[in-house]
Amino acid sequence: MANLLYLVHRLPYPPNKGDKVRSYHLLRHLVSQHRVFLGTFIDDPEDEVHVDTLRAMCAGLHVAQLHPRRARIASLAGLLDGQALTLHYYRDAGLRRWVDQVLATEQIDAAVVFSSSMAQYAEGREGLPMLVDFVDVDSAKWTEYAHKHAWPMSWLYRREGEQLLAYERSVALQSRRSFFVTEKETALFRRLAPDCAPLIEPMSNGVDADYFAPRPDRASPFAEGELPIVFTGAMDYWPNVDAVTWFVQDMLPALRRQWPAARFHIVGRSPTAAVRALAGEHVAVTGTVPDVRPYLQHAAVVVAPLRLARGIQNKILEAMASARPVVASRTCAEPLDAELGRDLLPADDAADFVARIAELLQAPERAAEIGRAGRRRVVKTYSWEAHLSAFEQHLAPTRAAEALA
Repeated sequence: MANLLYLVHRLPYPPNKGDKVRSYHLLRHLVSQHRVFLGTFIDDPEDEVHVDTLRAMCAGLHVAQLHPRRARIASLAGLLDGQALTLHYYRDAGLRRWVDQVLATEQIDAAVVFSSSMAQYAEGREGLPMLVDFVDVDSAKWTEYAHKHAWPMSWLYRREGEQLLAYERSVALQSRRSFFVTEKETALFRRLAPDCAPLIEPMSNGVDADYFAPRPDRASPFAEGELPIVFTGAMDYWPNVDAVTWFVQDMLPALRRQWPAARFHIVGRSPTAAVRALAGEHVAVTGTVPDVRPYLQHAAVVVAPLRLARGIQNKILEAMASARPVVASRTCAEPLDAELGRDLLPADDAADFVARIAELLQAPERAAEIGRAGRRRVVKTYSWEAHLSAFEQHLAPTRAAEALA
């Protein structure tokens, strides 16, 4: 058993959005074998009620308040000192003092960093090994955003991509090991930072297949007679906002001409004004729901029309675990260890999405079989413990040193 400092950019509980699902399962894995001191931020007042759950799991806990609007303003300091704005966004004096105190009073064997922005609290500490879960190449996201915006935001996003890549490279070179969610993301970082290649590897997402298993006693949240098409995700996340807007504007009208009972359900917390504006007779915007599983289990089709997201999407794994047919953008489907066309259906553009969804609505038995095949795939391939065991081997030198001490 080692003493670990775990640094996460967002409260890793409840596991109700993509990054929190991964950071929570990593935390759960770590606390099962080690003493964990967790330093994190809380950016949603609704999460305050869950702090005690984390306190009971950890040997030590510090939760810093993050107010997104103030943090965005504070991040502009990066324009003056040449750093990535992301680092200033997640910079907090109280969290740094807590980290200093933990390192001074506890025999911390290693730091586990979730998201490159949190490495600023652990880097440069003499004798403190770092393991970093980058998840995605965040710098590449900002560069992609630059292509979607006009000046001056295109300039700002491009600058952020360049500055953050330089920081990601520096962090990877200082770390014992760094991880990315897919081989594709790992290969991208190898290309962008070739000197880091020997120090990085993929570590896939997983899914709790038992939790998402369909149950006969789980009631449907949908109106009788409708054909519910479902999208799940945090609805203040720009790629998700773009995805549902694209679906409503470019896909739903064509589907409804053929299937008048089709209704699109946008299920997820914190919908932006742009998402709320999509609500109407044929589009439901739920906001936060107590349990996403009924929406997945009773969906006719689950869609993931993501044009800007990277890596493995938890929303897709959860829908597959719920035994529902999934139609996903090819860029989200291909990173999965799955047979496309059998376990889920890929789509290349709006017309392709319409055609694939129509196929499933036309043939419910085929849709059900794709759902069953998808569930078999995630049960076989996407266990969290199977993936996180690879992480554990890089803590072995820490445990060996502890045994000799």
